[in-house]
Amino acid sequence: MITSVRNLFALGCLLLATHLGATEIAKVNLPDQVKPDGIDQVLQLNGVGIRYKFIFKIYIGALYLPEKQNSAEEIVASSQPKRILMHFLYDRVTKQDLDKAWREGFAANHDEQTLHQLEDRIQRFSALFSDLVEGDEVWLDNIPGMGTRVSVNGELRGTIPGDDFYPALLRIWIGSEPVTTALKRSMLGQEQ
Repeated sequence: MITSVRNLFALGCLLLATHLGATEIAKVNLPDQVKPDGIDQVLQLNGVGIRYKFIFKIYIGALYLPEKQNSAEEIVASSQPKRILMHFLYDRVTKQDLDKAWREGFAANHDEQTLHQLEDRIQRFSALFSDLVEGDEVWLDNIPGMGTRVSVNGELRGTIPGDDFYPALLRIWIGSEPVTTALKRSMLGQEQ
């Protein structure tokens, strides 16, 4: 009897700790902190929101930083570690649609010269993706001195070199022409 009470108490503590360390959005729990491989520090959830297209929920977008901040310019300029988490909510997003979205996001936030400098790496980046389905999770990690590491469902897909690629990628969400203003504000932790 005492053992079962202890087990119930331990289970209750575990469930409470799990609940306190997560943020729920669209019935998905996201951790409030992450510690990506190769990064010595814990990253904090800065902000999270949903990417809508028309009335459809496409994915949850979350931004993790060493410490919370809401200035897009400072976040983009910082060379510190970061993570963008995309948790897909839509039934299926095809590779073709992803490729188009990446291209549009880069083009909307960069001039022709910058796009030309990034072109080969944008192609390499896009090649790391296949169709994504509901429940799939993409991690886009800035690893200082290494580059942009891409993982899908915890599986490393590849790393794009260069300290200039991650800031260019980050502008898709928090640049001057974000994918949506509402998602930008949410990822920056700003009031809606």
